Amino acid sequence: MRHTVRLHALAACVALAFSAHAAARDTVIPDKAVAAATALRDRAMNDITGYDFVAGLTTEVGPRLAGSAADKRGVEWTVAKFKAMGFDKVYTEKVSYPLWERRSEHAQIVAPYPQPLAVTALGYSAGTPAGGLTAQVVAFDDLAALKAADPATVKGKIVYVSTHMTPQKDGHDYGMGSATRTAGAVVAAKMGAVAYLLRSAGTDPHSRTPHTGVTGFKDPAEAIPAAALSLPDADQLERVVKSGKPVTLKLDLDVGFKGTYQGENVIAEVTGRKHPDEVVAIGGHLDSWDLGTGAIDDGAGVAIAAAAAKLIKDMPQRPDRTIRVIAFANEEMGLWGGRAYADAHAKEVSTFQLGTESDFGAGRVWRMTASVKPEARNAIAQIAKVLEPIGVAYDASRPGGGGSDLSQMHAKGMAALSLTQDGTNYFDYHHNANDTLDKIDPKDLAQNVAVYAAFAYMAAQADGNFGSAPGAFANDGAHD
Repeated sequence: MRHTVRLHALAACVALAFSAHAAARDTVIPDKAVAAATALRDRAMNDITGYDFVAGLTTEVGPRLAGSAADKRGVEWTVAKFKAMGFDKVYTEKVSYPLWERRSEHAQIVAPYPQPLAVTALGYSAGTPAGGLTAQVVAFDDLAALKAADPATVKGKIVYVSTHMTPQKDGHDYGMGSATRTAGAVVAAKMGAVAYLLRSAGTDPHSRTPHTGVTGFKDPAEAIPAAALSLPDADQLERVVKSGKPVTLKLDLDVGFKGTYQGENVIAEVTGRKHPDEVVAIGGHLDSWDLGTGAIDDGAGVAIAAAAAKLIKDMPQRPDRTIRVIAFANEEMGLWGGRAYADAHAKEVSTFQLGTESDFGAGRVWRMTASVKPEARNAIAQIAKVLEPIGVAYDASRPGGGGSDLSQMHAKGMAALSLTQDGTNYFDYHHNANDTLDKIDPKDLAQNVAVYAAFAYMAAQADGNFGSAPGAFANDGAHD
């Protein structure tokens, strides 16, 4: 009896050890899949599906401010386009968010040197009283200086904060520029300012095209009028301030909240042949600001994902796992589509094989980073080897955040990549009237499609997973 018990115990230990070994087995991409992905990559490099998509969206719909009539047309256009592309499933999921409208905006220096200024209202800004608001300007060199100021010097004034971004390949100055826009408006309001102005978070010093973007106001009752000046107009205001004379400015913003809107994420799928419930998620956000036509931000991202999935769908054999394209709603005013999607699908996070979103323009992808389980690093290296000949370097020291909206699924535990595009010129056009189709180079866009098609196909064909599980990447610092 005792001998039998020992044998059973030994067998249990062997089974446990085998199970642990199996659980730790490396994820590998079969040679056949690598060869197919290489051919897919080369085909995509000369394909115009992505460019045709973004050209159609920006021409036939144009700018797609969240909650606007054009936003609704954009959803309808995308549903029809996905169906025309032959995806197996096309559907929408509801997304509710505050409706904010822009009607008109004007600014001018009243004294000491009267003149108009090129200005645009910021998202979730309050409107000014009818006829506008006139007050003295108090200026700060940066957000830190505003935060350190005595509230008594701010109360009742129009706060102006400068911010100076320089062009960079990875666009890292935008962290500072975005914080000045979002947090600065909130800080100024709490200190008693009657309005907030900033030097646009952009890098186009010779263009009088102000850059819009969202503020950090969460409660309409706490919002104050907030706007951005073009860089030349900000320079002009700063020169006037430095004259030492009191500066008075009139701001007239006809904008504001108008209840709640129900938008939609638009989703298309290429159904997996072997594991249809396991998903490789790719996408972009369908909404845009209303000053340009939303070409680089982010019609290009939706086009890249859709074209990549279409090329995979057109292969002789369907992928083993499902390729899911998500065109997210209202990213611009707070990741509403991404957050709604993550909340709705959090319980399914383990079924997400790998994911990332394109939302940094249409410049060539030059860097890949990843947040995956250790046993999947070799598979990521296999993907990197296929992408290297088209200019993508793998940086194993950085996490992969999944892009803007899909960062929310990553926060739930989805394994994720970051595919960084060349953003050297991105912030010349970001959130302003120059975000138009002519800024997209079809060859650069095709390289993006090649990157997304190759990685998505290889992830779908992998023998093993990349580590998605509830809370799996909570400490990697790659998500909000």
